[in-house]
Amino acid sequence: MTIKEIQNEIIDEFSMFDDWDERFQYVIDLGKDLPLIDEQFKTDENTIKGCQSKVWVHAEEKNGNIIFTADSDAIITKGIIAILVRAFSNQSPKSILEADTDFIDEIGLKEHLSPTRANGLVSMIKQIKMYALAFQAKN
Repeated sequence: MTIKEIQNEIIDEFSMFDDWDERFQYVIDLGKDLPLIDEQFKTDENTIKGCQSKVWVHAEEKNGNIIFTADSDAIITKGIIAILVRAFSNQSPKSILEADTDFIDEIGLKEHLSPTRANGLVSMIKQIKMYALAFQAKN
């Protein structure tokens, strides 16, 4: 699936919920299903700067695509990074760099986060794009 197709799936899933209490519960549930980062990658180097909570993101390349794993010590933040991992993992660096993140606005996530969590979300997206840039430059 392309990034856009995955983002559209996420938009469709969020549109099934009537209110933000249900949507936040869904975000929490997504975090519970997040494939966890290996403990060896929970390092300062993999920590997202600018997040109120601890968030670790690790990236490795397999067959020309980037595979992301992540974790967080906060349940909402863990759900947010799960959404981003789902949207961008197993995609080429070029696809990740060219992808927009409008789906975040379409599901209304950023506007329902506290300012510090919204800043953290932006930092997570930047880090994912930085990994893609690094892998693209390496190739």
